Amino acid sequence: MSVSSVERPPDVNIADCPSRLILEHVTSRWGVLVLAALLERSYRFGELRRHVGGVSEKMLAQTLQTLERDGFVHRDAKPVIPPRVDYSLTPMGRAAAEQVWALARWVETRVGDVAEAREAYDASRGR
Repeated sequence: MSVSSVERPPDVNIADCPSRLILEHVTSRWGVLVLAALLERSYRFGELRRHVGGVSEKMLAQTLQTLERDGFVHRDAKPVIPPRVDYSLTPMGRAAAEQVWALARWVETRVGDVAEAREAYDASRGR
């Protein structure tokens, strides 16, 4: 086996590393909010859409499908009439959700600091 055929370890700083795409999925605007919501409990699609304010039906469907494909979300379609589909986190999804939700909570605590920094920045540039 030559050195060139050995896979390099994942590195999000390498443009074509698969880990970068996964990071984008988990940390996207809707990805974070969907993962965070599912930390609380499982949701049906409509409930989740109402819980995650501002997400369109199309974006929620795409986000759920992407997170399901990556192994973070479990889709449980029950064969009943009317159809019932519940979404929940897989164990890997729970671990990811805890990480991104910790960051989101930290951001919430720093809103005032960021506002001050923005004001100082704008004032220094005559805005």
